[in-house]
Amino acid sequence: MSKGFRQSQAFLHTWSGMLLGWILFLVFVAGSLAFWREGLNRWTRPELARIEQPMRVLAGSQAFLAKTAPDAKSWFIPIVTDRMPGAQLFWVPQPKPGEPAGRRRGRGRRDTQALIGADGQVAHARETRGGEFFYRFHFDLHYMPVIWARWIVGFATMMMLVAILSGIVTHKKIFKDFFTLRRAKGQRSWLDGHNATAVLALPFHLMITYTGLVTLMALLMPWAVVANYTDERVVAAALFPSAVAVERTGRPAPLIDLRRIAADAERRLGAPASFIEVSDPGDAAARVTVSQSFGSMLSSRTPRLAYDGVSGRLVWRSPMPGAAAETAGVMIGLHAGRFAGYGGRWLYFLCGVAGTLMVASGLVLWTVKRRERLPDPTRPHVGFRLVERLNVAVIGGFPLGVAAFFWANRVLPVDLGGRAEWEVNTLFIVWAMSAVLAFIATPRLVWSLLFAATGLLLVVLPFYDIVATDRGMLVMLARDDFVIAGIDATMGVFGISFLAVAHRVARHRPSAKRVRKPRSAEARVLEPAE
Repeated sequence: MSKGFRQSQAFLHTWSGMLLGWILFLVFVAGSLAFWREGLNRWTRPELARIEQPMRVLAGSQAFLAKTAPDAKSWFIPIVTDRMPGAQLFWVPQPKPGEPAGRRRGRGRRDTQALIGADGQVAHARETRGGEFFYRFHFDLHYMPVIWARWIVGFATMMMLVAILSGIVTHKKIFKDFFTLRRAKGQRSWLDGHNATAVLALPFHLMITYTGLVTLMALLMPWAVVANYTDERVVAAALFPSAVAVERTGRPAPLIDLRRIAADAERRLGAPASFIEVSDPGDAAARVTVSQSFGSMLSSRTPRLAYDGVSGRLVWRSPMPGAAAETAGVMIGLHAGRFAGYGGRWLYFLCGVAGTLMVASGLVLWTVKRRERLPDPTRPHVGFRLVERLNVAVIGGFPLGVAAFFWANRVLPVDLGGRAEWEVNTLFIVWAMSAVLAFIATPRLVWSLLFAATGLLLVVLPFYDIVATDRGMLVMLARDDFVIAGIDATMGVFGISFLAVAHRVARHRPSAKRVRKPRSAEARVLEPAE
């Protein structure tokens, strides 16, 4: 491979990774946390008991909906597992005269939602976004229209794929470099760290980046659909087939016990069920659709069954998906990792952490390399100072905001209006304050302050849980609830790591910087040729 081509790939690798590296850092941090979405949903609601009897929750959900929304157009009921805080129900009211019926109409309304706890009753827990916030943030961002956010994240993901592939081409000794880690060597140490985190989880980085693009393919590359279809409903029917809709009859009829439907569906599917949709409950034309659990197979296009809601007779089974739909389902399933057990989720999470470190070290390496090339490193130009401080604001500030989010979940008044949004606002307020500090103080001071603050918040939080709640780590271990105990322990480990990094940064003393003087013409003539 020619040296010129490799150098061109090095240029591509540097700039494709740097220009949108800050967005990629946010995506990796939030995406890594999202692998524990269900666990964080439980951790952020310490009032709720662990699910022990899923069918009890299902029966309670049906009883609640039959009393609260007996004439709804549809009900949506998840079949819970011990990973979940409860069953988050929502229902769609009957459309008003002249109003078209929409499948998801009313889904965002708080008066058409409820959470059913482990005892089968409505749960009264603090309002929070929990792990759902990180899941949505890693592709929808926040405070902006969703369509803009997904274009930004999609473009950043494409640049990530370019950076990975060009990085493989650039580093001809990439696997040798993986086993080389030189400490206290300035630029060389940062490069070694960047190489190690990149190669350590290289297959994961390629997979998660490519499959992330697949999840956004309808937005980023809609031409195939536009060229072949003029009606969106036809596309939806081809990709997501469903049973033929039945018109509401107006004749009342009791809905069958949904526990019987769930049991029969699991027997027929040979796997757990995860979701039940009931259309026109309480009517003679009621239909019950059951979806197979995402955790039971790799593809996200799971099979579904439809039953008569009165007799319980099976009336429809979803057809086998085509090759293209199945491939897309597998790609999305790989990206989300819902099929993974606890071991697989830890693997996903740790690889996500490696990806976060890869992006962060790459951004810092950009400033380290260019500082050494500046004519006067003590007086860098405006562009260099901007990148350096953005690195501090994002890499140091966003983790502090995340730690503040977890503390806000614990200390904000439980009855605070808009409490869930104030948890999120706390994250961004703390992050904004960190960014301001990054631009008014010296980078080395702010690095150590932000890392130390993040570490302190994360280390103290598990002890706060032990003292102030009945869901502390020791209690959870005694109850064999390793999800909640594991989250507290993980926060403690990351807190100690942040404190160690802060200590290392505070003790670091850079070598004396020398001002590079322009060489005279005579010196350049006398310089030996390479």
